[in-house]
Amino acid sequence: MQENNLAELQEKIGYKFTDIKLLKNALTHTSYAYENKLASNEKLEFLGDSILEFVSSQYLYQNYKQLKEGEMTKVRATVVCEESLYKIAKRHNFSDFLYVGKSERISKGNEKTAILADSVEAVIAAIYLDGGLEPVTKFIIENLKEEIKKAAEHVGDKDYKTVLQEKLQENGNIKIEYKIIRETGPDHDKTFEAEVVVEGKKLAEGTGKSKKQAEMKAAQKALNNLEG
Repeated sequence: MQENNLAELQEKIGYKFTDIKLLKNALTHTSYAYENKLASNEKLEFLGDSILEFVSSQYLYQNYKQLKEGEMTKVRATVVCEESLYKIAKRHNFSDFLYVGKSERISKGNEKTAILADSVEAVIAAIYLDGGLEPVTKFIIENLKEEIKKAAEHVGDKDYKTVLQEKLQENGNIKIEYKIIRETGPDHDKTFEAEVVVEGKKLAEGTGKSKKQAEMKAAQKALNNLEG
């Protein structure tokens, strides 16, 4: 990856690194690291996850004083998730800058949701290590404040599965089924894909770190499709 490409990425994310090696490390997927005997971004990803939790928690505490502890937890869980991180990665075209191995490149690994989401956590850690808490807070909040606002507004709402059921059964009983159609990842870090099927017709799919979360995402997408 060329230096001028990384200059372009730094411009996109609004932060210029003092130590460019940190950014390179954050963009190095395990497949590329293995092929080239380099350190992958996994350790940065681990740190970034904690920083993201802390910064979003602090922001909620300071700016949403009307929310109870349980509500703040719900908002944070809604926002600090693979889907939100994937959106950030897409917004800043992270897929153009990732170092992935040959096989991952062929299978478009640089565009996979999980790989892109993980790279955002790694970049968060890299910004923190390079510049401290202030710039990383700026990056996180700039990219998540709208998601946080939306989640906070709907925190008291019924869960999506209940809302979907009520909407579909307004005119009588209708059979609604949720099916787990795929499981990926190791046992300690699985990702589930679910689909919601109504009277034999698939309405939507959703992914999550638990079966319940995947079903909830499928219901949410189904609602969006019905309302859209």
